[in-house]
Amino acid sequence: MRYALILLLFLMTPVAAEPQTAHDFSLPAIDGKNLNLADYHGKALLVVNTASYCGFTKQYGGLQALWQNYRDKGLIVLGVPSNDFGGQEPGNKDEIKEFCSVNFDIDFPMSDKIVVKGNAAHPFYKWLEAETGATPKWNFHKFLIAPNGRAVRDFSSLTKPQAKKLLRAVEAVLPQG
Repeated sequence: MRYALILLLFLMTPVAAEPQTAHDFSLPAIDGKNLNLADYHGKALLVVNTASYCGFTKQYGGLQALWQNYRDKGLIVLGVPSNDFGGQEPGNKDEIKEFCSVNFDIDFPMSDKIVVKGNAAHPFYKWLEAETGATPKWNFHKFLIAPNGRAVRDFSSLTKPQAKKLLRAVEAVLPQG
């Protein structure tokens, strides 16, 4: 009888649904609030793990330009600070926000610092890996997400924000109309 009761309780316990799209996730925002990715439904999303003291840090300027050129067409650039590569993002969220503002006049959305690789990676980055088969190999790795929340592809840190292949991919997934 005891085992039947345990089995019954097990069968009655609701199972959390596996995330299906990027819209099933949220990230802590750099301003202390929450970035609910469902708020970006219907928009293309370029997610970039960033760092303030990296050889690729100057890509912040290119990301800001990309954001300015395409935000009215339905692109959201999302910066995700991470200290996973070479300890190149040692600051706290206030220091990161100030660095981005003072040096690059960044106004695109940014998360608080999170882990983007390995077992401790944020669930969103684990989902990105499952969707694309890719994990960031270094700072400024980029993931493109379609307006329906499906991961489209990734771009290495070497791919600059104004690279033709990145721009073609972004333009191909921008919302129509």
